Amino acid sequence: MTPELLAMDMAFSQRIVARSGQPVLSCYGCRKCAAGCPTAYAMDYDPAQIVHLVQLGGRAELLAGRAIWLCVGCETCGTRCPNGICVGRINDALKEAALAAGVQPGEPAIYHFHHSFLNSIRRFGRAHEVSMLVEYKLRVGNLLADLYLGFRLLLAGKLPLWPQWTRDRRQVAALFKLAGKGQEET
Repeated sequence: MTPELLAMDMAFSQRIVARSGQPVLSCYGCRKCAAGCPTAYAMDYDPAQIVHLVQLGGRAELLAGRAIWLCVGCETCGTRCPNGICVGRINDALKEAALAAGVQPGEPAIYHFHHSFLNSIRRFGRAHEVSMLVEYKLRVGNLLADLYLGFRLLLAGKLPLWPQWTRDRRQVAALFKLAGKGQEET
C-alpha cells in the first residue's frame, strides 16, 4: 500500500477523525492494535493499516473493504494503543460513511445480522433470538440452513419461542430516536 496507489481524500479523513473522536494523527505505527486484534487475521486491512489509510485519506479502499465490517468492537486496539486510539470507533464512523455513500457492505451477512439484531431490540426492547434469527435468515436467503441446530436449541429450552418485552418500550424508542434511527424498521 503506497500513497501513489491511494486516491487521497483529506476532507474524508478529517470527517472520519471528527466523527469517531479518535486522535488518528497521533498514531506512529507501533502496530500494537493489529497485534492484539482477534479478527485481524480475516481482515483485508488490519487495524494499523486502517488508521494509516484514514491518515492518508484512503476513502475508496476503506469503504469498499471488509475490515470495517469484521471489527467486533472489543476495543482491544484502544486498550493496547499507547495513544488511546480505538479503531473500533473509527470503523463505526467508516461504516456510517459507507452506508451514507451507498457503498455495498464488504460483509453483507454481518450487515444483515446487525439490522436484524437492532430490529429485535426496537420491537421488544431486548433481543429475541428466534425472531431475530428468522429475520436474519430471510434477509440472507438461507432460511433452512442450521434448521436442525435451531430445532435442537428450541427443544433444549435454550431459545425462548415467545419474546419477553421490556416494561417501558418508550425508553427504547427514545434511544433509537436519539441515535437518529427513528422507528422505521430496515
